[in-house]
Amino acid sequence: MKELRHMDEQGRPKMVDVSGKPESQRLAVAKGVVKMQAATFKRIKGGGVEKGDVLAVAQLAGIMAAKKTSSLIPLCHPIAIDEVKINFELNGKNSTVEITATVKSRGRTGVEMEALSATAVTALTIYDMVKGIDRGARIENIRLVKKSGGKSGDITLE
Repeated sequence: MKELRHMDEQGRPKMVDVSGKPESQRLAVAKGVVKMQAATFKRIKGGGVEKGDVLAVAQLAGIMAAKKTSSLIPLCHPIAIDEVKINFELNGKNSTVEITATVKSRGRTGVEMEALSATAVTALTIYDMVKGIDRGARIENIRLVKKSGGKSGDITLE
């Protein structure tokens, strides 16, 4: 088992020193799902939610979240992000919106937390915009599905 490097010799939290690591192209992909009633799904798809265009607002929120990750997660490094993409797969049969967040950067540390933050905030925004019409909406299965770059290379989890 690897040693946790976010703790100093006294067991106190610290930010990992990445200054000696070489820069490399980094990529991370995370996914999550928002499940809702069929009527809510139809309203999102048809633009009938009073708060506005749910997917456009959620997409912007996800991009902003990726950019703000180091402000939200205490020991994350602030990094220069080269690209953030938020894509949606709408599944009418299951009344779900699957979110895929892809983050790219060239740097010394990975962008997994940025992709996960983008996915989570995108899902939270969808939830916030429909909670008034669908109290049973659920956020499910937020997870990292792929990362590449750095010492560990390419990892595909699904």
